[in-house]
Amino acid sequence: MVETHPEISLSRYAGQIRSGNVVAFPTETVYGLGADAWNADAVAQIFALKGRPPDNPLIVHVSSLEMAATLVTEISEDARRLMDRFWPGPLALILPKRPEVLDIVTAGLPTVAIRMPDHPIPLRLISEAGPIAAPSANTSGRPSPTRGEHVRQDFGKDVPVIDGGSCQFGLESTVLDLSERPYTVLRPGHITQSELEQVLLQPVRMGGFTEQSGPESGIRGRVGSVRERDRSSSGDDNKAFGGHASAPRSPGMKYTHYAPDALVRWMHPEELPEPAFPAENTLYLLHQIRPEENKGENTSSVSADRDIPVSGDSGSADFGSMQNGATPGVIIRYDGDYQEMARDLYDRFRMADLQGFEEVAIEPFSSYPEEAEALLNRIRKAIGE
Repeated sequence: MVETHPEISLSRYAGQIRSGNVVAFPTETVYGLGADAWNADAVAQIFALKGRPPDNPLIVHVSSLEMAATLVTEISEDARRLMDRFWPGPLALILPKRPEVLDIVTAGLPTVAIRMPDHPIPLRLISEAGPIAAPSANTSGRPSPTRGEHVRQDFGKDVPVIDGGSCQFGLESTVLDLSERPYTVLRPGHITQSELEQVLLQPVRMGGFTEQSGPESGIRGRVGSVRERDRSSSGDDNKAFGGHASAPRSPGMKYTHYAPDALVRWMHPEELPEPAFPAENTLYLLHQIRPEENKGENTSSVSADRDIPVSGDSGSADFGSMQNGATPGVIIRYDGDYQEMARDLYDRFRMADLQGFEEVAIEPFSSYPEEAEALLNRIRKAIGE
């Protein structure tokens, strides 16, 4: 079942959520798989459909500050300041939860993550259905969906999809833990550490993921693959819901995520092929930082809507131009726009699988601005580092 914005009947889908069903919907970040946050059986469907470990908490999406207040014990002055500045938007805040918030939503933790999405479809859906618990609408470990078709690739007809087109940002929201000091970013996203500090007027700590995603790893990352690691859970994770001793405070922290079936790895500079003749069975995501004086040169960025994504100064090639009958590789060249690369990343991962590529080799970044933190985090998660 597919509905396309703006001809959709959101009231019908809100009714489905109130009745205990799950619905996939777009947000400005990625598509969400939503259920009534007050209905344990409905939320359990999310975990079953995704194959999601029960110790991985969910974000609850709200449409107003009044609705947020029904989930948490208190909205602190700092939390309100952040909500005023960034909501609706790609920022989830972790706060102490009210006792009535379901353990299945929070993995038994005393906190809950809440967010107000900046998209008209979920805002109306939530306003009619109430708080919606929603992770990304993909099977666990797979790249998050940034188009309605991505949801259908993973779930087929099992999940109704409200198709709102492509997502604006393409990466999941920033998650900030306000439940204890120092405040900590547990998952990087579009809202950066500096932006948070400017509002809070105090230092904000970056979570443990920074130990794995520092600038040196972006320049010389080690080869790795999700196929060499467990992409979802350890053998101890199939416990009853609630009270998980090892439950992460935020989604996106504990497990390998965001990965295609193809092997994802960093590419070393000496491996870089000629643009018109990429290596066999390999999808290359090339991120290039051009010197300021070269900004006027005629180099092109590849749209996520194209299926013939080879471009560059050395010419271009399509799937039919490769020689010796080999399955062609793909070169995608970006001209220093981290936001564009982030928006396209999951779509390219999924394209690699659809086209049967065996590897996704990503050129290490030649610089490491703060705005690339979320992108680098997702790449390293996909690699399994």
